[in-house]
Amino acid sequence: MTGGTETDNGDGGRGGGRPGLAARPIARLLGLCLVAGLILAGIVFPLVGGVGLVSNDASDTVSATSSDLAAGQLPLVTTVTDRQGAPIAYLYDQNRQNTPLEQISPTMRAAIVAIEDRRFYEHDGVDWTGTLRALVTNQSAGSTQQGASTLTQQYIKNYQLYVTARSASERLKATEATYARKLREVRVALQLERQLAEGTSKRQAKDEILQRYLNIVFLGNNSYGVGAASRTYFNTTPDKLTIPQAAMLAGMVQSTAQFDPVAHPQAATGRRNEVINQMQLQGMITPQQAQEAIASPLGVSSAAPPANGCIGAGDAAFFCKYVVDYLGQAGLSSEQLERGGYTIRTTLDRAALTAMTTALRNEVPAQQRNVADVMAAVSPGQDRHEVTAMGSNRVFGVDGAALETSYGLPWEPVNLGAGSVYKVFTAATALDKGLGIDYQMQIPPDGYASPIYRDGQGNPFPVRNAGNYAPVLSMTDALAQSPNTGFVKLMEYTGVAPVVDMAVKLGMRSLAEPQGNGGKSIAEIAKEQNQGSFTLGVTPTSVLELSNVGATLASRGKWCPPTPVVGVTGPDGGTVPVPEQPCEQVVPPTLADTLMNGMSKDDQPGGTSAAAAAENGWTRPMSGKTGTTQQNKSAAFLGFTPGISGAVITFDDSSSPRPLCDGGGDSPPFACSSGNIFGGKTPARTWYKAMNPIVGPTPVQPLPPTDPRYVQGGTNEQIPEVTGQQVDAAEQELRDAGFTVVRTPVANRAPAGTVVGQSPRGSALPDQAITLQVASGTVPAPPPPPGAVAAPAIGPAPGN
Repeated sequence: MTGGTETDNGDGGRGGGRPGLAARPIARLLGLCLVAGLILAGIVFPLVGGVGLVSNDASDTVSATSSDLAAGQLPLVTTVTDRQGAPIAYLYDQNRQNTPLEQISPTMRAAIVAIEDRRFYEHDGVDWTGTLRALVTNQSAGSTQQGASTLTQQYIKNYQLYVTARSASERLKATEATYARKLREVRVALQLERQLAEGTSKRQAKDEILQRYLNIVFLGNNSYGVGAASRTYFNTTPDKLTIPQAAMLAGMVQSTAQFDPVAHPQAATGRRNEVINQMQLQGMITPQQAQEAIASPLGVSSAAPPANGCIGAGDAAFFCKYVVDYLGQAGLSSEQLERGGYTIRTTLDRAALTAMTTALRNEVPAQQRNVADVMAAVSPGQDRHEVTAMGSNRVFGVDGAALETSYGLPWEPVNLGAGSVYKVFTAATALDKGLGIDYQMQIPPDGYASPIYRDGQGNPFPVRNAGNYAPVLSMTDALAQSPNTGFVKLMEYTGVAPVVDMAVKLGMRSLAEPQGNGGKSIAEIAKEQNQGSFTLGVTPTSVLELSNVGATLASRGKWCPPTPVVGVTGPDGGTVPVPEQPCEQVVPPTLADTLMNGMSKDDQPGGTSAAAAAENGWTRPMSGKTGTTQQNKSAAFLGFTPGISGAVITFDDSSSPRPLCDGGGDSPPFACSSGNIFGGKTPARTWYKAMNPIVGPTPVQPLPPTDPRYVQGGTNEQIPEVTGQQVDAAEQELRDAGFTVVRTPVANRAPAGTVVGQSPRGSALPDQAITLQVASGTVPAPPPPPGAVAAPAIGPAPGN
């Protein structure tokens, strides 16, 4: 139960209540005889153990119920906190905080005993005197004029109502107005008190029951127990409850609806004063204390329990929802979280979240239609990759008309993809296969049609560039400038399958998960179809996983699952284990270090995010890669330092995605007919805006050193340096190293046949032809000016 439909928590109040069980004089007489017999059975039960009074099955049920009550765990509120321990959300089925008796004020204890069970510390679970008196009074009046349930019996009923019962029929059965229920409560109450008193004193057993009762009883406005009620009505804790405050709460037990201090303050005040008078009559307080308490105002400060669930977590709501989903996969279900009273300490850095949310909404306002801007940040590490923060420009909620969403935008895959960020996986695969980060990549001209990959119609896969590029670029420069044709050409060497596997290894784990009901994974489909477009980032992408790719590289090739949880403790303070996947060394550390350096030019002049970096004053060493998908429907940026990694994806989150245009200046991006958004625009600006304040307080860290193996390439792919040799000797050396050779004559003063240039240099694909530029020995004279006499030809000369 989450609300307060039960308006009569106990039958022990003095007056007022429900309709009685008898309606006619004869029926009342028969009822009186019946109840008298039941009471006699209850009195005899402790002496004879129920022999001859009930069946063995019934006796077993009573024993099982009392044992369950003796060891039962109440539904409690689970608290989700940030890294520093400050609460960000509460998860509960019943708003209840378990409070030890010593932390409940003596006035509260006195008030509940005074009005509900004045002989509580005297009886053995059933007040026979009160029961007989109430029986005679109620049967004579034909309605319930007096209650007779003790606090022990009320605890039993409340336990069955709020803990055991899970359906409407079970809740109805727990509160049914029948003599059978009352007798069952009598028998369980007697047995429970005996069980709790074993090995201890009667007073200690009574205190235990009182503590349990004060923690289970419903007190209206979604408040269960005095701990929650103290905060709900008075914004205080149970140990600080005053006489009038305690009396008001105790008075509500009889009827939370009738004596609701918000809806019916006058009735609540009258009932409170009745409790205060009872406390005075029983010598619990002095007449002066009673007079002062009665004269005091009701003093209710609010009646709003804490927001239930992640929807009340504000900007941390997406992070909270990820935590709940993450723990669900680890074995802690939503129902367990809502009833278990756990404390979940998360990895959330509130300052980082604030900086991230500010950057996201500065770039794309929450109400901007068609444009979602999402980001996640992960901290690298050898043992854990902790999620620092995640957020969206969108508000977490259920009002779709207001563009709210409860979809996991920062961690669920975005269908539109991340574009050229996926070129990182092709580069990593090339390094793994033996090339170096200085490898001179061929950049086919715009409109390149791959002879290896095919489009949907079986034709050579056509590739276009987003700009003009030099015909040859180092892999480092290619990562910064991002020519499409060059990376498709590079993947002709690496193959699709190894690049897909590299993406999964580095962090894109969802690509390997089966789709739908046991269907093939995206990774399997990409490999089976030999998708040349994989390096262009057309597959669904999780921004959290993309951020974790950067964390893997910054962790020297060590992949760990992105975890949002520092630890979980139970209501007893004990640690609750949360199983996680083990970390894996997925690429050699020196490969990761070198690739991190190879991605270090993106924020530099000529890099695709250079303008965004300069605009936001970024000066630290970092690694980055931008990406844009076909038709500009989404764009992405992955950036990371040795201390933190972050990824941003900007995309059309409508049901019919359209291209996005960059607004320019202070204007946000918007849906348009022909897009011009790129990863270096909104995504990169968001990243630099968010990361500047996040890394600001931390020391500047240099990028790790490179390794010659991954700078120049492996032995098999190293190109001998033959410049300056005679062409025949140079060609033979290259052929001996496994390369084919193409000669190109050039006009040069060097001796004829001298190699004056080679392309590529450093490292090459094993089957790549090496072009040698061979000197002709002469340089043509420039044409004479009009009317002049031609000069003689210039002969050979040393050098060039």
